[in-house]
Amino acid sequence: MTRRIVVIGGGENAEHEVSLATATAVARALRSSGFDVDELTIDRDGTWRRGADALGSRAADSLAAALSAIERADVVFPAVHGPAGEDGTLAALCALAHTPMAGSGLRAGALGMDKWATKLVAEAVGLRTAPGRLVAAAEIADIEFARDVVVKPASAGSSFGVALARDAIQLRAALRAAARFDDRILIEDVVAGREIDVAVLREADGRRWAAPPLEIHAGGLFDTRSKYDGSARFSVPADIDSADQAALTGAALRMFDAIGCAGVARVDFFLTDHGPVLNEVNTMPGMAAASQVPRMFAAAGLPYEQLVERLVDAATMPEPRARALSV
Repeated sequence: MTRRIVVIGGGENAEHEVSLATATAVARALRSSGFDVDELTIDRDGTWRRGADALGSRAADSLAAALSAIERADVVFPAVHGPAGEDGTLAALCALAHTPMAGSGLRAGALGMDKWATKLVAEAVGLRTAPGRLVAAAEIADIEFARDVVVKPASAGSSFGVALARDAIQLRAALRAAARFDDRILIEDVVAGREIDVAVLREADGRRWAAPPLEIHAGGLFDTRSKYDGSARFSVPADIDSADQAALTGAALRMFDAIGCAGVARVDFFLTDHGPVLNEVNTMPGMAAASQVPRMFAAAGLPYEQLVERLVDAATMPEPRARALSV
């Protein structure tokens, strides 16, 4: 029997366009594999639609209509990055509708989206992170420059609101920019190291494995502009020795388990002279065919269409138990 998959794209945050690209690519891949695909989009104002047709005149009305489609689906593939999507919001909706969903559940989505919470979990399982502090947007006028830092919203994706500050003027501008995306801001020390990503996949049988690591060559801070203007270059597999690869893979799997990820996740590190330093975890990373995660799995011999199909196959697995405090 042909399985019916609902792919959800868009969203009400700055990653709306990125999410549309992921959703379009995922839907195309699923159709090529023989699935019956229904595409739903969340507009920037929260209205749900199918194609050009809104499912209701108000966000609440359109959500009710979208729920009907979600309830009839065999699996939902939520290709929405960022807040009100990747952060567990859509996972909660699918859980309430009792519809299997590809990817991580509510708990892992919420922990992964919150960079401060991610740091606390990492430290609990013995992984290093950049020294930093959390501040409220209302307090930024009182923050003084002491050293070079990276400023980022606590909960945002695609590096929106992320900036390097090397003096007091840059710090003030960076804090104001981050406050546009979240009322909680993370200020971290600069970490000197190579930027390495590791993609982890949890299969339908519960086995999870990591693809060959990818290195980012950005010539500076890997910010929103360099992510999408083509200036950044990726090397996969990364040119690292077996000891470093083992350390990165082990750290990625530990973090994947600690926050209870399912489906696929991208775990980002700085590789320093003293080993890996965790940067962040993405529980719904970019999934267009040319995105980092598909590139890593392609290097492992897993084509894009098969990767997407395996995420659907694994969707009926129960959400894993988080093991952050028991490792």
